Amino acid sequence: MVADTSRIARRCERAVITAYRELRQHGTADMAAFQACTTLYRIHHPEAPETEARRLVAEWIDHHMVRADPAPAPGCPCG
Repeated sequence: MVADTSRIARRCERAVITAYRELRQHGTADMAAFQACTTLYRIHHPEAPETEARRLVAEWIDHHMVRADPAPAPGCPCG
């Protein structure tokens, strides 16, 4: 599970992926890391509904961490 966060353009997305990776590396359970990252996304985007935040965070984790896809990830409107 390695992501090159230097290639991620959106700051909120980079923050989420960095936080998720570091939480998991330090032994945080997957769901707890996911919930923390959803909260982090909503700090960057307080206007976002909880469901949107969860969907984007899940997509980013899948894209960057699970599939290690080098293509741009689907994202939020700030990109």
